[in-house]
Amino acid sequence: MASCLGHFPAQDYIPVSEFYAEKSVFVTGGTGFMGKVLVEKLLRSCPKIKNIYLLMRPKRGQDVTSRLSELIQSPLFETLRRDRPQELNKIVPIVGDITDPELGISAADQTMLCQKVSVVFHSAATVKFDEKLKLSVTINMLGTQQLVQLCHRMMLLEALVHVSTAYCNCERETVEETVYAPPALPEHVVTLVQTLPDELVDRITPDLVGDRPNTYTFTKALAEDMLIRECGNLPVAIVRPSIVLSSLKEPVKGWVDNFNGPNGIIAAVGKGVFRTMLGTGTKVADLVPVDTR
Repeated sequence: MASCLGHFPAQDYIPVSEFYAEKSVFVTGGTGFMGKVLVEKLLRSCPKIKNIYLLMRPKRGQDVTSRLSELIQSPLFETLRRDRPQELNKIVPIVGDITDPELGISAADQTMLCQKVSVVFHSAATVKFDEKLKLSVTINMLGTQQLVQLCHRMMLLEALVHVSTAYCNCERETVEETVYAPPALPEHVVTLVQTLPDELVDRITPDLVGDRPNTYTFTKALAEDMLIRECGNLPVAIVRPSIVLSSLKEPVKGWVDNFNGPNGIIAAVGKGVFRTMLGTGTKVADLVPVDTR
């Protein structure tokens, strides 16, 4: 167990809403499925939260202000729009890109974040199973590394929460709450993808990935190792969700914004389009609603 990961005595716990009172939060991946649910939950359940800074990039001709306006019009934010619309003003877009040096954040915004942010949620990732290794390394590993470097400069930081996956150790029958030795040395993998031609990287990817089923689980395992080696004395937590489904209750029952993984199957079954599939009855489908604590 790395020195930056550990357990805290129960007597130190305080209500979540009180913990976030007058604190500001920085979220990467805040426009993704889990990220949006996190942002909405923080605003709805922690009314004293100060600001939520979202790392966002211009996309499809839209600047970050336009993207944020579109984001908060989602059905996910309907309860807040109706009951406490002023809370939505606490969301502040930060122009940047997880694939760029220094996350693409301007010097002025970096300084502001380092002075104001108390909690960081890192959920930005490429979750495509068949993603090219080079891009998967850039987003899942180097993005994490650069965020850690920024966190080391944050004067008020109380927590860095890294969203990993239960399947970064999928070759193990039992997975404990520990960070295991990586399937390869992260720095070697980074050097390979940065120096070799893309075609050669694609050709050797199966050998590099080894017994991992895809580049996603491979790079997420390496990202965990990079995190604990570089976090130093930062207060770090790693969260490993399994397969995330639509919401169970909050803020809207059954809300989901994509057809990834089993969501597409569930939708097809519900519509009567998909009637049969091959399966093994003794196997457990490890699924979790996005709003489950």
